[in-house]
Amino acid sequence: MKITTDIKPVTYLKSRAADMLKQINETHRPIVITQNGEPRAVLQDPESYENMRNTIGMLKLISLGEEDIRNGKSKIQSEVFSDLEKLLGP
Repeated sequence: MKITTDIKPVTYLKSRAADMLKQINETHRPIVITQNGEPRAVLQDPESYENMRNTIGMLKLISLGEEDIRNGKSKIQSEVFSDLEKLLGP
């Protein structure tokens, strides 16, 4: 993040929204919007936002899988394939 270009006050957003949208869509870097010197929002392009959401979803699935392993709710690979073969038949 480039501090001078990626943090803007809300007044800048109000007057230069189109420029900011162009910047985030070209650079794929989010912009932090401040109000009274405090960060209040993040403006991000749709592609980066979707990628972030997908990454968070994958991390959640990994975390749930690790929890299952810790709780003994897992099978070894050969057991899974054996169960599938039984289920699907010859």
